[in-house]
Amino acid sequence: MRKWYQIYPTNKWFNIYAWILFCIMPFFFIFRSMSLLEIASGLALFALFFVSYRASNNREGTGSYVWLGIEIVISFTMTVAFGFIYFFLFIALQIGNIRKRTPFFIYYAFTTGISAAALVLVIFTETEIFVSQYPFLIMTEVGVLLIPFNAYNRHQREVLEEKLEDANRMIADLVVHEERQRIARDLHDTLGQKLSLIGLKSDLASKLAVKDPDRARGEMLDVRRTARTALKEVRDLVSGMRGTSLPAELMKAERILEAAGISLSITGSSEEIDVSPYIEDVLGMCLMEAVTNVVKHSKASDCSVVLAKDESETTLSVSDNGIGIRSALTKGNGLLGMEERMEFVNGRLSIGPGPRGTGTSLTVHIPNIIQNTNEVTA
Repeated sequence: MRKWYQIYPTNKWFNIYAWILFCIMPFFFIFRSMSLLEIASGLALFALFFVSYRASNNREGTGSYVWLGIEIVISFTMTVAFGFIYFFLFIALQIGNIRKRTPFFIYYAFTTGISAAALVLVIFTETEIFVSQYPFLIMTEVGVLLIPFNAYNRHQREVLEEKLEDANRMIADLVVHEERQRIARDLHDTLGQKLSLIGLKSDLASKLAVKDPDRARGEMLDVRRTARTALKEVRDLVSGMRGTSLPAELMKAERILEAAGISLSITGSSEEIDVSPYIEDVLGMCLMEAVTNVVKHSKASDCSVVLAKDESETTLSVSDNGIGIRSALTKGNGLLGMEERMEFVNGRLSIGPGPRGTGTSLTVHIPNIIQNTNEVTA
């Protein structure tokens, strides 16, 4: 929320230096007049414009539209009296931020008509000003025509992007829910009957242990065979749930970066590092998170992926030549997720400048002892 002392509009499409320039320029036109009355009137209109500007930004609905109308009247008066048309650019930005379709088109048509009428009056009443500044006056009028639609369309696009992200998150949640339901059904179908059978045969064997030891021994052999079958089916189920291979993730990363116009160089391969399927799955997920960050935030043109393994650890490094470490300091869900994965394998995540001192380098370190443990227990 804008504080009471913040006059400058927080708009990424309107640079603060341009805003300051448009605030200073009216004084040149006002003090060009020789009459003290004209100067006082110009300063009063200048102050009233920014009071109205701030009031319209801090209000919603009818109140905002009323103050916007006052701004239009002041801008028209400033243009006719002093030849200063540039306040219409402020109004054009405000009109572009109107969310409702009908008020947007009403104020857009009204503002373009008023600004055009004011420019025509300047041509006939302030011919000297028009001749000396006609390129800027014409560009201002073009800006009044184009800026509202640009801002309005940008807002509509952002709304659609937000809805698309919400839909993607909902789809992802539904996919996760469906996958959990599938796993639950598979586990029930795989283990339910066999565990029940194991329980019944174990009870029967305990009752026959004294009366009929040979039959009890046979029942326990059946329990053992059933347990082995259940274990094999669970292992097959877990193998089916494992993620894609690291080479597949590398190919996917290459396609994503190519679509974003970022070149990719790869050093090392999954065959060279030779890790367990579980660690390979962790590296693949970290690779995709890192590549996603490069595409979204780095503004890079080159990206490099390095896979390496030494006596103590396996490393995956993703580096770019983008805007640098500042963008990596604010950890989003992707980096937090990578850190959580590293905790499961007793690894660590390091972020720093790129190899040449520019861009960002993200490196995943996984100790080899963790990999060996996973291989033994698999």
